[in-house]
Amino acid sequence: MRHLGSGILLVVVLVATSGLSHSADQIRNALAPDGVTGGEWRSYNKSLAGQRYSLLRQLNANNAGKLEEVCNTRLADQGSFQAGLLVIDGVMYATTATDTVAMNPVNCEIIWRHRYDREEPSPLSVNRGVAYYGGRLFRGSDDGRVYALDARTGTVLWTNIVGEAVLGEMVSGAPIAWNGIVIVGTAVSEFGMRGRVIAYDAMSGRELWNFDTVPRPGEPGSETWRNTVWNDVGGGGGGTWSHFALDPSSAEVFIPVGNPIPDFVPAERLGDNLYTNSVLVLDVFTGELKWWYQLAPSDGLDHDLAAAPMLYRNSEGKQMVAAGGKDGYLHIIDRKTRKLVAKTAVTTVDEPVPVPTPEGVDVCPGVAGGVEWNGPAFDPKLNRIFIGSLDYCSRFVAELGTKPDPGGTNYGGSWSGIDTPKGWLYALDADTGAVAWRFHAGNGMLGGTTATAGGIVMSGDNDGKFFVFNSASGEVLKTVDTGGSLSGGVITYDIGGKQYVAVTSGNHSRTLFGASGRPSVIIMALPDAVLAAEAASNKFDVVKGRELYFGYCGSCHGGDGDSWAGVELKGVNQKMDFDALVEFIKNPRSPMPKTFPTPLNEADERNLNDIASFIMQWR
Repeated sequence: MRHLGSGILLVVVLVATSGLSHSADQIRNALAPDGVTGGEWRSYNKSLAGQRYSLLRQLNANNAGKLEEVCNTRLADQGSFQAGLLVIDGVMYATTATDTVAMNPVNCEIIWRHRYDREEPSPLSVNRGVAYYGGRLFRGSDDGRVYALDARTGTVLWTNIVGEAVLGEMVSGAPIAWNGIVIVGTAVSEFGMRGRVIAYDAMSGRELWNFDTVPRPGEPGSETWRNTVWNDVGGGGGGTWSHFALDPSSAEVFIPVGNPIPDFVPAERLGDNLYTNSVLVLDVFTGELKWWYQLAPSDGLDHDLAAAPMLYRNSEGKQMVAAGGKDGYLHIIDRKTRKLVAKTAVTTVDEPVPVPTPEGVDVCPGVAGGVEWNGPAFDPKLNRIFIGSLDYCSRFVAELGTKPDPGGTNYGGSWSGIDTPKGWLYALDADTGAVAWRFHAGNGMLGGTTATAGGIVMSGDNDGKFFVFNSASGEVLKTVDTGGSLSGGVITYDIGGKQYVAVTSGNHSRTLFGASGRPSVIIMALPDAVLAAEAASNKFDVVKGRELYFGYCGSCHGGDGDSWAGVELKGVNQKMDFDALVEFIKNPRSPMPKTFPTPLNEADERNLNDIASFIMQWR
């Protein structure tokens, strides 16, 4: 770990765009903690913990089949499109490799667009999104920059150089921002770089700390690189290229670290090669190492941990980490003991893990298989994890005697696909990792996976199909052909009391999977006629009923109606009709207290019916 002033190249603060210096009050207001998320989608994986779970339930297992396109807008003619989408304060934010776009999340109208002009040529062209904090957007570039934009106008506020593009150093992942700190990571391993995690002050862009994901000779962890040429001259790899998770209560940030180099000749490196292929846990404020979990020690198959880990509590209240790797497994780790609790294959996996040879060896998953850059989602009601993956085997050929080539390709061999790419969506028990159900797609499940309180889970594949599943059973409720490879954001949000779904379509960076379409954002929702019919079937005010429920009932029954004495309110409409529920609330059985006094006045009658109406819409 290296602090400010030890080699980061440059900070340029562009105050001219704002025209004024910041007063103390302005700075405090700008950096105040963001509010509750509600129906918004405020970061890449919705929450800092990365659970990708929405409390919205207007779209549910009973009506998801009626979902329709609202609007569709093209953001580019070609190129990669793997970005997560954000919706904050009534504005949607999307990115391409060079552009940041603010959109109307109801009609797809472009509000503003900022285009970044590369200062250096880049060997790759990809960006996975922005972070939001204090009215600012933060993102990286594929020529090794990170910069801040005004979220209202797209004006550049500051720019920082984080790496050398000539060495393949870039920021492809979406940063994470919290408490006035913005954290980014560098990629790409194969070009001979040393992965690095860097924290910046959100207002000024000043570097706060940085951490090398591959220790230099003599640093803690360097003993796991017994051939020191690869963590010295060769850099060692260990890029991070998607997103992070963060726990404010413990001030820990969870970094997914990629593969070591050379990729296919682990014997050239010798040792476990920390901290590659690891969940790396750092102190948010200092960058100090707290702990790590390594998914694939001494990796010889390019089995990165690419996707952000997910933080959650299991059914016993224990703090857990779920990490899906390109090794084809979902790993569940106990945060207290730091030990593996469960390890479940979520695609085709060969065991024991083969080692590449000069003659060649066939291995599943291959270089492009397993869990890619979009990780797990969590449904706390079902205590279930959902994760998409790619089923794609490869032939690996090792080339012994490989030497470091900074800026070149450091594979230490070659690979080729030996099968047709397919995909999976798995539903797993969050305690044990046991498979609840799985779905086999026609191509890799590369899109984001999102679960909701409406009893649905959504994702998409590289053939461009968007799927809505019943979370409990795995039944496909809706399939939409978006017309382009679906490899980025799948989000849901609420605007004006209406729930929307937005997806990215048209990714061209993974052509070996059959990329198609043009980078576009597609927004969907239930038709107004469907919503009106559902509202008409309920003669009372569900919205007011929700407020009253949390005032009268929520302290005992909980937000999902399942927190009191084993009573499960969800699905009560299958046990009694509306009038019976109203009568039960009027005259409850012991030990439930009587909510409304007798006799009821007109306002009490109305409130009681509104509460019953809200409860009855739970399914």
